[in-house]
Amino acid sequence: MKKTAIAMAGLALAGAHAQTMAQSSVTLYGVIDTGLTYTSKVGANNGSRFSVDSGDLATSRIGFKGVEDLGGGLSAVFNLENGFNADTGGMGTANTLFDRKSVVGLSGAFGTVTLGRQTDYLEDIGAKYTSVQTFGGNGIKGGHFNNLDRTAGGARTDNAVRYDTANLSGFTGSLFYGFGEVAGNNSAGQSFGIAGNYANGPFGVGAGYYQSKLAATSGAAQAGDTDLKTFTLGASYQFGPAKLYGAWSQIRRPSAATVASTGLVNITTAEKANVFDLGVDYTLSPNLHLLGSVIHDRANIRRAGAGATRVSTTQLNVGVDYYLSKRTDLYAMYSNQRARDTVNPGVVNAAYSSSPSDDSTQNVVRVGVRHKF
Repeated sequence: MKKTAIAMAGLALAGAHAQTMAQSSVTLYGVIDTGLTYTSKVGANNGSRFSVDSGDLATSRIGFKGVEDLGGGLSAVFNLENGFNADTGGMGTANTLFDRKSVVGLSGAFGTVTLGRQTDYLEDIGAKYTSVQTFGGNGIKGGHFNNLDRTAGGARTDNAVRYDTANLSGFTGSLFYGFGEVAGNNSAGQSFGIAGNYANGPFGVGAGYYQSKLAATSGAAQAGDTDLKTFTLGASYQFGPAKLYGAWSQIRRPSAATVASTGLVNITTAEKANVFDLGVDYTLSPNLHLLGSVIHDRANIRRAGAGATRVSTTQLNVGVDYYLSKRTDLYAMYSNQRARDTVNPGVVNAAYSSSPSDDSTQNVVRVGVRHKF
């Protein structure tokens, strides 16, 4: 009888443990993307460069996400994600371990609320309706006003709260707020956003808005002044094997300083820009995708002198993506970036890290392998 009681107690404990495991889960995931890149013109002398790069198509990353069932339809959720450079093993952002995401929150029938370092919904819009989905955020940031429209990923906000609704017959909405945390000036460093998306079968449409304010005084602009206003409208439609997509973004920089120089300047000094992104993803076979897109960026420069005030860039992209499996693919991409009356921002990774020194046309070829786990 005693042995039976012990056995029954053991089974009960095992059952309770199994139930707990079923109600809670932690997932390890990531992407490793590494390739060979040829860039025609880079740096002060506009010399050509061959390189081994990480994340040219998808940022290399490793992350942990988890969920715990709290009962009554309520769950606790968390997500920690670190970006890294697969070609060197270094961290994507120095001194920031979980640079891509660090959030905890609650999820239920009401939707999901998360707190921490995170992106607003414009990143989701970009992944659905811009060239990010086919040519990668790091390969199109230069064409998207150096990602000031926030659609190409990498635009995180610290100390932020994000709310996403549950799926309501195809519609999802999102609200976003970032605390500036500046004592004595609650508007300094503050940010907020609002967005919505509707998906129904082959059709999808979404729009999002984001606004941020300066955290500190910069020149004539004061802490708390509006620094960025950006809006994106995008849509896509699946015509058989071809997915067509397009988006329009408008970016305003009310605090942009007047540029006195009559020479070439970076396009990101502009006070206003409009970005147009059109593309196609054609499934030639279940494993082979043919890709193409064009991105045009028009901007207005506020000048004190007589230099050009209307500048533009145009980026053409073509490529192939071959899936060896659901997790591993090989890709080959070609991009041509042209600039008019402004410094060419460059194609890969933007931030002018791989750009020409002037408005010279840049050609980039990327060949790589991407593995998801």
